[in-house]
Amino acid sequence: MVNVVLAGGGTAGHTSPLIATAEQLRSLDPGGTVLCIGTPKGLETRVIPEAGLELRLIPPVPMPRRITAELFKVPLRLRTAVRQAGRILDDAHADVVVGFGGYVSMPVYLAARRRRTPVVIHEQNALPGLANRVASRFAAAVLTSFPGTPLRGARQVGLPVRTAIAELAEQGRASRRAAARAEYGLREDLPVLLVSGGSSGARSINSAVIEARDDLLGAGVQVLHVLGMKNFHGDEPVVDESTGAGYHPLAYVDDMDNAYAAADFMLARSGAGTVVETAVVGLPALMVPLPIGNGEQARNAGPLVDAGAALLVPDAELDRDRLVRELVPVMRNAARVERMGAAARAIMPPGAAERVAGAVLEEARRGTA
Repeated sequence: MVNVVLAGGGTAGHTSPLIATAEQLRSLDPGGTVLCIGTPKGLETRVIPEAGLELRLIPPVPMPRRITAELFKVPLRLRTAVRQAGRILDDAHADVVVGFGGYVSMPVYLAARRRRTPVVIHEQNALPGLANRVASRFAAAVLTSFPGTPLRGARQVGLPVRTAIAELAEQGRASRRAAARAEYGLREDLPVLLVSGGSSGARSINSAVIEARDDLLGAGVQVLHVLGMKNFHGDEPVVDESTGAGYHPLAYVDDMDNAYAAADFMLARSGAGTVVETAVVGLPALMVPLPIGNGEQARNAGPLVDAGAALLVPDAELDRDRLVRELVPVMRNAARVERMGAAARAIMPPGAAERVAGAVLEEARRGTA
């Protein structure tokens, strides 16, 4: 029986693999305990309790990218967060700490190091963040989603995905296609483009798709467009009378596994979660990396693009003409779409959650031996 503390939060990119790993830890070690640490400002305050996991909170310690007054407050904030994290580790009798990066992980990593508790880190992106770069210097195991991630001692295991996504990968999208299309009002005999910019939507993607809508429908391509809650204004479906292809706008999708099952191709940002989930289920995609940060989204898409499993268009180049030029030929070529999906599955095999959980339990038992 192993007591595991998992740290991660802020966005779905951190919380989704944390929850997937926690589920596997419970399955592999039902007598052990699982406790999560997050901050009050992140998505974790909702999604982790909803997953039936215990959550404790510590204050966030953001690292300013520029020299400002906030930068000089970091040392005191960090000490406070480390002390609180340490008390949580002590209360939990932690045998091992698992961190997924982000603001919450650094204090937990440092508290664990002081206690000589083994630390396992998982880096979701191809380009690692600050917390995981620091922790990789003393971590017992360094696990990554993508090949070639520049971390000391890194071992690629893939990205833990939710149970629903893992089950879809095992079943195959084709086995659920008819039911999924019926759920969204899509025809079975025409190709489907799934569009999503994440939970809040993506302005450039949404705009380009809306401008290209008539061209896509005229080419016989159905569009399932997840606009994001703030971008949806009760939009109604539109159907091209000559082809029968429809444009189906949605505010949000809770069960992305069904959307993946319904689709033949996806247009999306290239956050680690989207890249890995689409690859695991064999859904080829056109990736439009978010043009901010340190370029990690473009790096995330790189392995799939290099293998011919995905297309990439820079955000600044995305418009109606480019979208139609890139998407229509490939979506009319079913054989090419199938090859791209097979290439994606080869790069990102399922089972990452089991591999991460297994590594965590191995390090915990080694540390207590």
